[in-house]
Amino acid sequence: MPSFDVVLEADMIEVKNAVEQSQKEIATRFDFKGTGAAVEQKERELTLTADAEFQLQQVRDVLIGKLGKRKVDVRFLEDGEIKKIGGDKVRQVIKVKNGIESDDAKKIVRIIKDSKMKVQAAIQGESVRVTGAKRDDLQAAMALLRKEATDLPLEFNNFRD
Repeated sequence: MPSFDVVLEADMIEVKNAVEQSQKEIATRFDFKGTGAAVEQKERELTLTADAEFQLQQVRDVLIGKLGKRKVDVRFLEDGEIKKIGGDKVRQVIKVKNGIESDDAKKIVRIIKDSKMKVQAAIQGESVRVTGAKRDDLQAAMALLRKEATDLPLEFNNFRD
């Protein structure tokens, strides 16, 4: 029986490349000379530091620009709150989402069930498995999810025929 998985995974290699490019740009830009502006990555966490909030926003804009050029959807980023770390220095932790949260998975299943298509959706951990009798039904389900779940950067993989 044909099936596919709906997943939410950022390409971490591209994220790493975008962080490295951002670090290079921050190191060479004139307005960041002599400041503590930086971007660091630890696993699925990006830490932005700067001397002031407006500078932190500029660092964030540089990072988002580099992510966009590397074709990483910015909807994967989950902004943390901006914290003061001493003096005027500020820090922001941005998490890179991985896996579909249970509320979002339920929303995806509800979208598929409400469409009355001849496919079934089942939550499997951090992904949603969609199965159907025909390949055309599965492709229609993909199109429906792309149209309806615009707030999530969904990917479809593991397509089996």
